[in-house]
Amino acid sequence: TKRFEERITDPRKHWKLSPMDLESHRRWYDYSKTKDRMFAETDTKASPWHVIDGDNKKRARLNCISHILATIPYKSIKTKKVKMPARQDSDGYKAPDYPYKWVNNY
Repeated sequence: TKRFEERITDPRKHWKLSPMDLESHRRWYDYSKTKDRMFAETDTKASPWHVIDGDNKKRARLNCISHILATIPYKSIKTKKVKMPARQDSDGYKAPDYPYKWVNNY
């Protein structure tokens, strides 16, 4: 509901709102009942469903990756210790005062 409300009230998100969004909102309980039945009938010990809280998209993706990786057995690999080499002499280098066009961090 919050996502759809943002699509209605935020002019930057109007383009995301479709008739299908409105219809799926209207039929929420039909979808929920079907989902509940699907889980009840198909969640097995051999093939379980795992549910991820998707309210925070970034956190949901990280949780999903973490869950999948936790199911894969692995052995730690011994690695050589790395030492950063000294940088070459700057030879008077100074970064130019250039008006870079930075991409925003979101």
